[in-house]
Amino acid sequence: MCEGGINTGQMKLAVAMINDSLALSQQHLEQLHHLADHGRRSATSAQLAQVTVLLGEAREKLDSAVADLGITDDDDVTIERL
Repeated sequence: MCEGGINTGQMKLAVAMINDSLALSQQHLEQLHHLADHGRRSATSAQLAQVTVLLGEAREKLDSAVADLGITDDDDVTIERL
């Protein structure tokens, strides 16, 4: 469905793809954080932990952006013929 010149369904899917990509990066960084921690590299471990938190915050903002689109799978589309 198009609202305001954009296809909101496609926008929702594109944001979801980016969110999935960030989730994967977040998982990898968390593993690196633990490896650095076990390797007694506390400064590196702390920085990687901070990055994982920031990615989590970014993912929350993406979820909020999708919610602000105001589209759900249950939306009914009505076409009016003039």
